[in-house]
Amino acid sequence: MRVPGVRVAVTGLGVRTPAGAHPKEVWNALLAGRSTARPITSFDTEGLGVGFACQIAGLDMEAYLPPKQASRLDRMAQLAVCAATDALADAGALRAAPQRQAVVTGTCFGGRMTDELVMLGGRHPERGDPGPLSVPMAMHNSAAAAISMHHRIQGPSLSVETACASGSHAIGEAGRLVRDGYADVAIAGGAEACITPTVLLGFRRCQVLSQRDDAPERASRPFDRDRDGFVLAEGAAFVVLENLEHAMRRDAHVYAELTGYASTSDAHHLTAPSPQGEGAARCMRAALADAGLAPEEISHVNAHGTGTPLNDVAEAQAINEVFGPARVPVTSVKGVTGHAIAAAGAIEAVAAVLALQEQAIPPTANLEHVDPRCEVDVVGRVRPMPPRPVMSNSFGFGGHNATLIFSPC
Repeated sequence: MRVPGVRVAVTGLGVRTPAGAHPKEVWNALLAGRSTARPITSFDTEGLGVGFACQIAGLDMEAYLPPKQASRLDRMAQLAVCAATDALADAGALRAAPQRQAVVTGTCFGGRMTDELVMLGGRHPERGDPGPLSVPMAMHNSAAAAISMHHRIQGPSLSVETACASGSHAIGEAGRLVRDGYADVAIAGGAEACITPTVLLGFRRCQVLSQRDDAPERASRPFDRDRDGFVLAEGAAFVVLENLEHAMRRDAHVYAELTGYASTSDAHHLTAPSPQGEGAARCMRAALADAGLAPEEISHVNAHGTGTPLNDVAEAQAINEVFGPARVPVTSVKGVTGHAIAAAGAIEAVAAVLALQEQAIPPTANLEHVDPRCEVDVVGRVRPMPPRPVMSNSFGFGGHNATLIFSPC
């Protein structure tokens, strides 16, 4: 049951992305529209149909975990620990008891690199044989467990798996834990490290990946007329959510307030969105109702915007249904970051919070000609933004929809 009067503040941000390991680095990359897609060098891509992705170079765990502990985590959990630890450091000294703190993580593929290591009989080019730890390293809850243990968090510790909506759902559900009085502080976000031969081949066979091997940096083109699919990425992003009264008592820096969250299901198709984006529109309306806001009060929508032909049109139709044609500025950051699957929504939540802080809307990278079927105001250049609430959308295979709303505090 919701506790009357409890408000949820965002007091910490942490990221590990191909665009940077600090929120400011990511923000600068977004403003510059600087794509991070490059040829894959970590394994042989011959015969896979796609040879590029958005990868993180030089992950250094020494500042976070002793080598032995780090070696017991899959790359997904390593990314999560880095981003979550940075978010907690950014939030400053928390005064909540360990039992009043929570962790909620989102992932789609879990410890995929460990999975493939086992399937390939220890011949994965990037890792040694994990031996008897292969099962706990591959489990989807491994990131939540690692963060809880590393930071002695003894309240709820959960993992959410809703495909590409997982990161946003993790943040929304963590917000509910705080709002409903089950925790005073929650660290929440998403992590994914699934740039592997089998995942790349699987997405290629789904016909959702861009084929622009000759120009990877131009491949991810959300809402563009000539888009041909998304670019697979890895990464992690986490936010610290805190009872606003608790945050004010310790004089914390408050980035924004999480005022709205909703989750819906298309109940339509395993991979395709519902016609005209009906499920996504319901989700946005429910989030607005949760925040007590009218559509015209939203200053910016950070779209899911994958760059696939079906998704972008359906999302544009949903946005028009809720806001009216071209009534709200829309951007997708995936032209820069690629599509980090479960981490995407969390990365985009951080981008939405930073847009509030900077009062600016980043451009949609690689946008040259807006698809005439996407009748939305797609932002192609940096645009000033009034200090009003922003919305962030995430949609996943299976028809999972999530919408977050962040407001100035």
